[in-house]
Amino acid sequence: MPRRRGTTGRPDVPIAPEHHDLYRALLDQGLDTWLARLPDQLARGLDRRRYGDLPAWEKAVAKLPALPVEREVRLDADTVGVDLALSDSCRRQCENLLRKLMPWRKGPYRLGGIHIDTEWRSDWKWQRLAPHLADLHGRRVLDVGGGNGYHAWRMSGAGAAFVLVIDPSPRFFWQFRAVRHFVGDADGGRTHFLPVGIEEVPEGLAFFDTVFSMGVLYHRPSPLEHLLQLRDALRPGGELVLETLVVEGDETTVLLPGERYAAMPNVYFLPSSAALCQWLGRCGFTNVRVVDEAVTTREEQRATDWMTFQSLADFLDPEDPTRTREGYPAPRRAVIMADRPG
Repeated sequence: MPRRRGTTGRPDVPIAPEHHDLYRALLDQGLDTWLARLPDQLARGLDRRRYGDLPAWEKAVAKLPALPVEREVRLDADTVGVDLALSDSCRRQCENLLRKLMPWRKGPYRLGGIHIDTEWRSDWKWQRLAPHLADLHGRRVLDVGGGNGYHAWRMSGAGAAFVLVIDPSPRFFWQFRAVRHFVGDADGGRTHFLPVGIEEVPEGLAFFDTVFSMGVLYHRPSPLEHLLQLRDALRPGGELVLETLVVEGDETTVLLPGERYAAMPNVYFLPSSAALCQWLGRCGFTNVRVVDEAVTTREEQRATDWMTFQSLADFLDPEDPTRTREGYPAPRRAVIMADRPG
């Protein structure tokens, strides 16, 4: 097995094949401080002792058959797609293996004629925020809590030069690797996944041109700390794209739910958009602006054949869909953009 070279040039750490591109990318980007931490981060993030199902996910991806070289890859379409000629038996084999990675939450995808109808219509979120983004061509992008990487593929499709997804879920890591198996090197090797959380990003990195944090802030018990971590990952002049649950109200309005919100156990602070803009200003961001705010619909988040568990419709009050079943306002999400001062 190839090995990572240490600072003396001697090989010292084995590199699993699925991590080769990530090592090379961090090296090419000059992220030496991060590269030194990578072996430990990967070992913790993909620790089979912590995640009992991890070997099954890894095995499913390893069993995906070799695919034809000729393929048409669409990373700039609402459905991330890979068109290639597969026999019926090969397609059935691929679908059976992809289903072993369920539930699929972010998408949609169409891989070799297999339509993965995910829980979230993540393309709708992209449609809402994309018109407000700085041009991603040539930019270095961090996608915090990026799930299986749907939005990261869209970022690559929009021309980003380097995209790194970080998410601590090993299931999402192997879903990303499965999509990579179909995409191949059609993205130029620009899209990568590291199974860690934001706390594992080296402090004071000041590297990325754009940082996305979508669907993460309300899961953080210290939201201002999260905003500061996002700021520190940005280069001076870089752009933050923040999407999170909010409530209606003024700059003093913040909801602190009880044990659960819409059946989720780990929801902490839901500010109004106005309050969140104040938080961002207190954390040193400038040019803070709300570019979208809307109630989440049951058409955008729902159970599917690829995510057969309960979804949004099950979490709302059946007598009053404007409330959650715990009695809180139904999920409302806002997209807020801001800049790190130059």
